[in-house]
Amino acid sequence: MGFPGTWMTESESVVYRVVPKCACSTIGQIMFYSDHGEFFDGDIHDSTDRMHKWAQEESQPVIEANVQAHKSYAFTCVRNPYTRVLSSFFDKICGIQRNGKRYRGKLVPQLIQKYGIEVGGDDGKQEFDQIASFRRFLLFVRDTIRFRRPMDPDIHWSAMSGHVSTFIVNGGTYDKIFFTEKFNEGMQDVLDHIETPHKVDLAKIPRFNESEGHGPKRLHPVEDYFDDLSMHLMWEIYKRDFQLFKYDFENPGNKMPLGEVDLAEVHAKLGD
Repeated sequence: MGFPGTWMTESESVVYRVVPKCACSTIGQIMFYSDHGEFFDGDIHDSTDRMHKWAQEESQPVIEANVQAHKSYAFTCVRNPYTRVLSSFFDKICGIQRNGKRYRGKLVPQLIQKYGIEVGGDDGKQEFDQIASFRRFLLFVRDTIRFRRPMDPDIHWSAMSGHVSTFIVNGGTYDKIFFTEKFNEGMQDVLDHIETPHKVDLAKIPRFNESEGHGPKRLHPVEDYFDDLSMHLMWEIYKRDFQLFKYDFENPGNKMPLGEVDLAEVHAKLGD
């Protein structure tokens, strides 16, 4: 099994378990910069050298040795489940991806046909009922996670606890789990705990939101997308995320966490 979704700086200053839709582009670029004094030219997900990634075969033994011996500070970053799934919808389902095509080829036409979802036309720019379409998308998300139909769950909307747990189950230990909503504070804490070849001044780091502008803008406040049934589905899909990462299930309009992450609880509950 190993450590899927794990990135590590070449200098082995820090280890990061990627959780999709949780500031991963910015975090990856900060790691790259901390080693090389420059940003990766392009989307950091496309880099194939100068940073260790589990997806690169030659990086695997290096990452494995480091993580199992807990040689470096290890962290990850999480996000409110309500805003994360909304972001997945607008970026991956309604948006045109960076290759100029729809995400996962036939996925969107299948959703239009089977779930009656609208996505704003061929370019994602036409008007459509965002709330109705999103709620139908949420049904699809539930079907993929609960029944693995009509396809396996996608990394962008599968539960964060699932991503976070693979690292623990295979012998990794987190030193920090911080919130996208308190990004500067959390990332600064990570930087304060590690030695990097190049100093990182967070105030000067741009935000690398690679999904920005892919899809239509969200027209309504977060809470408008979630009626009683949608909230029921959210609990069914993301109950563990709400509980472990201390987000407010009762109020979709409150994106801030209700408390700090209890690392001991996360390791205990996700490590079995």
